[in-house]
Amino acid sequence: MMDAMVIDGFDLPEEGSDRVDHVGDLIQRVAAGDRDAFAEVYDALSARAFGLILRVLVDRAQSEEVLQEVFLEVWQSAARFTPKRGQGRSWVLTIAHRRAVDRVRSSQSSVDRDVRAGFRDMDVAYDNVSEKVEMKIEGRRVVDALAALPDAQKEALTLAYFGGYSQSEIATLVGAPLGTIKTRMRDGLSRLRMEMGVDK
Repeated sequence: MMDAMVIDGFDLPEEGSDRVDHVGDLIQRVAAGDRDAFAEVYDALSARAFGLILRVLVDRAQSEEVLQEVFLEVWQSAARFTPKRGQGRSWVLTIAHRRAVDRVRSSQSSVDRDVRAGFRDMDVAYDNVSEKVEMKIEGRRVVDALAALPDAQKEALTLAYFGGYSQSEIATLVGAPLGTIKTRMRDGLSRLRMEMGVDK
């Protein structure tokens, strides 16, 4: 069994231990309007959240904007955090990941609109058009196939492939045993292949 780790200034407990969720405690204070607690949450998790967002978006300026949105949401919705459903760190990083993915989708929609407008305004080489169409269709198939997965499998695959997290990190983030995460990913990939009609 792994020893307890320290990430972002907070101890991560060993699997199955009853250590206190410090970030969760801070978030509950944030829900009561405690600005000092909010500053502590920001100091503890902003670098980790930014790294996660940057891995998804790649663009640094957009990542900084999304980070601001994440902590605005933390401030505004701290009362919705439920300690029984997971750790405070996981709650904040899930918001960060969701916001980053939303930004990617929004940017893609904007690109799609620009491409459609471009088709109306100019002639585009057939090969270029067919390649873009194939990429969009494939991307849409992956998104649709992911949406069909159970939430636990979708979360594990999204954190791994879009968030860049290792299986051990995912286990820590979602508060599940490593073996459970491995099973979710294996079953999720198998079902994803089935949904997309791809052989192993």
